[in-house]
Amino acid sequence: MSAVPDASVPDGAPPPTAPTRRARLRFLRGGKTRTGLIILAFFVLLAVAGPWLAPYDPDAMSDQLLQPPSGEHWFGTTHTGQDVFSQILVGTRGVLVVGLLAAAIATALSVLIGVSAGFLGGAVDETLSALSNIFLVLPGLPLIIIVASFIPDTGDLVIAVAIALTSWAWGSRILRAQTLSLRRRDYVEAARATGESTPRIILFEILPNLTAVIASGFVGTVIFAVLTEITLAFIGVADISHWNWGTVLFWAQSNQALAQGAWWWFVPAGLCIALLGTALALINFGIDEFVNPRLRTATGSSRKVRMRVGFTPVARKAPGTGHPGQYNSKEPRT
Repeated sequence: MSAVPDASVPDGAPPPTAPTRRARLRFLRGGKTRTGLIILAFFVLLAVAGPWLAPYDPDAMSDQLLQPPSGEHWFGTTHTGQDVFSQILVGTRGVLVVGLLAAAIATALSVLIGVSAGFLGGAVDETLSALSNIFLVLPGLPLIIIVASFIPDTGDLVIAVAIALTSWAWGSRILRAQTLSLRRRDYVEAARATGESTPRIILFEILPNLTAVIASGFVGTVIFAVLTEITLAFIGVADISHWNWGTVLFWAQSNQALAQGAWWWFVPAGLCIALLGTALALINFGIDEFVNPRLRTATGSSRKVRMRVGFTPVARKAPGTGHPGQYNSKEPRT
């Protein structure tokens, strides 16, 4: 008996192959994601190499007071002759270190508490949910200001930990809700029926389906941590001897840079904050487009929908037959 050829594969056609690497990296093909990652990579490069790229010591004073941008000082100088460009380069590291470290700690806490509460349920869920509710009602920024004011050395590590401890509760609540919807799925029940341990089910069955939510929460926490750290430096709560973009704005505001017309003292720091926030927001939008089926397309970009107003397709019967013919899009709505 001869084998019956597969009618679904034409003669001479190549056999079906596994998804290509390009299909697996569809997330990186979105324009928002690429733009955000490029800008973020630029700031990461400045954070790593900034102290070596700075043309001057950011603390060094000179006799060139309040000089506008020039070939010698790209971003001008301060009222004491300090180079603003060097201060921006050196301060990039502190901003990113605090943002990424605080986001990593907050995300770890939200995953640990939120997923455990949602999956285990019972008394564990009630206890962890009560803990999350307590941290939800705590005023984050005032609490950070109080903690920082009582600690003599408010370095990057202290600020990052303080921000993380006051920003993990929202992510924990979201992950708990998502875990509650996943723990009764068929594949989770099948893993339980085969005798899989609870940690293995959480690690290999639950967490992979929460990756996008966790990534989005991490990016959002980075934005919050960066803005909080800059705010603390701007109001003088953080160590103003340690350079970051908020410290540059603090000294510019304290010495009335705006009243003196020294726009170059504060505009570069503000633009850096805006660019970094834009990069992180674009990455967050890219994650949303990749996860949300309503926004997803084959290229990973936003779906473009063309609306037709006033008409709707209506099936008409073909003349002389009892079968419906083609759709007529010119039939007005009733």
